[in-house]
Formats: sequence, C-alpha cells, structure tokens
Amino acid sequence: MGMLQLHGLGNGLSTAPLVTNGRTRSITAENLAGEKGQGGKAASNLGTARKGRPCIDLKQGETVTLAHIQGAGVLQHFWITVTDKTGAKGHQAQYVLRDLVLRMYWDDEETPSVEVPLGDFFCNGFARRSNVNSLPISVNPTGGMNCYFAMPFRTSAKITIENQHAYDIGGFFYTFNYTLVDELPDNAAYFHAQWRRERFTEMGKDYTILDNVKGAGQYVGTYLAWAALERNWWGEGEMKFYMDGDDEWPTICGTGTEDYVGGAWCFSNLKTNEPESYSTPYLGYTYYKETTEIDPWSGHQVPMHGMYRWHLPDPIRFESDLKVMIQQIGHDHSRLFERSDDVSSVAYWYQMEPHADFPALLPVQQRWPR
Repeated sequence: MGMLQLHGLGNGLSTAPLVTNGRTRSITAENLAGEKGQGGKAASNLGTARKGRPCIDLKQGETVTLAHIQGAGVLQHFWITVTDKTGAKGHQAQYVLRDLVLRMYWDDEETPSVEVPLGDFFCNGFARRSNVNSLPISVNPTGGMNCYFAMPFRTSAKITIENQHAYDIGGFFYTFNYTLVDELPDNAAYFHAQWRRERFTEMGKDYTILDNVKGAGQYVGTYLAWAALERNWWGEGEMKFYMDGDDEWPTICGTGTEDYVGGAWCFSNLKTNEPESYSTPYLGYTYYKETTEIDPWSGHQVPMHGMYRWHLPDPIRFESDLKVMIQQIGHDHSRLFERSDDVSSVAYWYQMEPHADFPALLPVQQRWPR
C-alpha cells in the first residue's frame, strides 16, 4: 500500500498517514488550469473571491474541455452536477443526462478512452436521477455525481463534455481533484469506460457489453440499464467473460442477472412481492420504475431496471484479450424462455494503451430511453 500511495494511486484510511511528494491540485470553473495559488479569484456581486464563477454554461452543440492537465499524475476524484431536464416541453428537453457526452483522453491520444453519456457513467441510466451509494461512484441528493476511480496518466489528461441536447444548458458545475507525481509504476494501466445499447436485443444471441479489447488489463465494473420489453421475469441471463483466447466457451459464466449484481430471487420483497432496491459499496440495484406518466402525451412506460457491479476486490484479469457478454433469458414461473429487451451498458476497465477504437456512439435520439 505504501508504494501505491507513493505514486498517488493509493487511498483509504490505511494510507492516510503516509506523507508523499505528490502535489495536490484541483480544477474548477474558477481555476481552469488547476494552477497553484490561483483558486477562487473571480468576482461576484459580493466582490472579488466571493463565489464569482462556480459553474459554466454549455451551448447547444458545443464541446467544452473541462480539464487539460500536463505532466504525470492521477485523477483521484471528480464531482459534477447539472439539471436533468431543461425548461422546454417535449422529449427534446427531458433527456439531458443522455444528451451530454463525457470523454477522457490520456497522454495526447486521438481517440477517447472514455466515451459515455454523463448519466450512465454515474449509474444514472434512462436519463433519470437515482441515488447511488457505492465505493467508486456516489450520486447524492440532488444529482451530485461523484467518481473515485483512480485514473493515472503519464504525460497528459484531457476531459471534455459535449452538449448534444437540443438547448443550451446553464449551471454546469464541476470539480476535478488530482495529484501530480514525478513518475508512475510501469504496471499502472489506463482507465477506460464504454457505453453501448441495443434497442431490441436479438433473440437467442447474447448482448455484447465489451469486445475487441487487446492487451493486458483488469475489468473492474459493469452498469446495466435494462428496459424489459416482454412480460414475466427478465433476469435469468448469465454474465460471461471470454479472456485470453477463449473461443466458443467463456472462462467465467455466472448464474443469472440479479445474481451478478449480488441480488437474488428477482430482487423481490417477500412481503410486498415488489422489486426492492439497494446500493452497497460494490453491488447495487438502484433504479426500478413501472408507472404511467400523468401527462397523457407521455403514455405508458416499460419497466426500467438500473444496476451495477464493481469488480474491485475481485477484478477480472486478462493478459491478451477480453470480451464481456450477457444473455437475455426470462422465466414465466414454469420454464425458461428466450426474450428480447432494450439493454444499455457501461463497461469499466483498465488496460495498457493503445486501445482499440470504440464503436461509433449512437446518435442522440437513439440514446433516449423509451
């Protein structure tokens, strides 16, 4: 643990007493470059250095660089909050958290290592807020989104946000906390996250969460936003990890979808017979909705389920390649059956660069929930 802390990668109570030569910095809308001695200088109606620029506005169609850090270091925590809908009526105003795209680039790479709709990155799929109380991702009332994944870089880090929403968005708040270091250990890999969606999964064919990963690394987490399009229980599908030359059969295969995220028996409360949500350091079923909107123009909604699993104490290690898939299998109280649902996912992993190009991100309207 001491060596990890020395390079800025360690955290927790056990490493808190260990003093190092790392240099702590923070980027906000008031200190865009995280410069030493340059925080909080903007002026408000109260005067200079009195909360003068706590946030920025995002113009429609604009990509803003939130942080651009030079040198070696580790991004250790960041916090973001923004409205989840704009004031106008209609679908175009409702889905801010799917319309904003978060991207991260390490060491001046041309293609991003992270490309995820903002809400889904923080386990808030369906463009709807929900609280999350986990170790690496925490979302607190109301919409305070926090990330604690350690993200090392050797020469530079760039984080951007793109506004693909139909309108300008005011009040985008953010803080990026990081440590500059003299060097990183050779085995410090780079953080990656990728979003995917199939609006109708193919019957009898497993949904691909991640593929085409080449090189060595560790898979550390999954977020699933699952809209059930058919009747009966939807979560009998098994999680599969194909690694290091696996072809027809995976090395790791689970026992069911709710089992993968640490739940059991359909997440059902035995007294109410309704799904019961939970959020723990590594496992969670944080979102369930099956309602009819009051607005008659909105119509009925399909059941929506949001869940996460962090492989932090038990990372999926791979040496040459990795593919991650999950089945869509249901149960009608008497038998298993193949089904088709609307599945979105985020894969989180570390690997050495370079990484393979990501599949093209779906256009904004194809990312909207049902």
